[in-house]
Amino acid sequence: MLKKAPLFFLLLLSFAQPIQAQNVSPALQKADSLYEAGQVARAYPLYRQARDYDGLQSGRQALRMAYTQEALGHYPAALYYLSVSQSLEPRYATWQKMVSLAQEHRLTGYPDTWRQNLFIALQRYYYRLLQGLLLLAVVAGAALLLRRRTADRVWWAVYGSYLLGVGLALNVLAPGRVGLVARARAPLMAGPGAGATWLTTAAAGDRFEVLGRQDLWYRVRWQDREAYIRRRNLLLVE
Repeated sequence: MLKKAPLFFLLLLSFAQPIQAQNVSPALQKADSLYEAGQVARAYPLYRQARDYDGLQSGRQALRMAYTQEALGHYPAALYYLSVSQSLEPRYATWQKMVSLAQEHRLTGYPDTWRQNLFIALQRYYYRLLQGLLLLAVVAGAALLLRRRTADRVWWAVYGSYLLGVGLALNVLAPGRVGLVARARAPLMAGPGAGATWLTTAAAGDRFEVLGRQDLWYRVRWQDREAYIRRRNLLLVE
């Protein structure tokens, strides 16, 4: 029998956007029907099929998969799909649900701070901001090309500074790559090798920022320093 999941998911799902009708596969249609009929365990494999084989994914779909996994008691999988939903549609409510689950199971990598809330707000409008800044850059560049005066060198310098600032700002605000620990008691090492210094043991569901990859290892950020974890132990949020 399924463990009852919090009704908080219903609130999250009410704000999430479904996949557009023209892109819905038969598997996804059947999954939605089963889910709405309360048969969430039977719906989950079909959601996986739509995601892995049909290439269809939305924040709403990921939330439903997270609901199913939490109802089954699989909190690491629930956190993974919540993370997928958050990457597609950044929302405070989704992040707070992730924080709640992490605190319940004593997991790391889920800060509940004003900086994190500010970062989520910036992520929500990242692509709109990108479009606006690039549009302004195109308009300003075209206007400068139409005015061919030596006095415009100052404006070209201003324009160059603007482009540089836009590039730096968007690079800082760009969503980073994160991964969730997929196995219990996964070792974190100081270097990319079994003979490196052992740092700590990560729990299934712990969340790390991924800095890079080296052979069989991912380089991650742990307590403001670099650490390494085997690739098989970390599931990237994609």
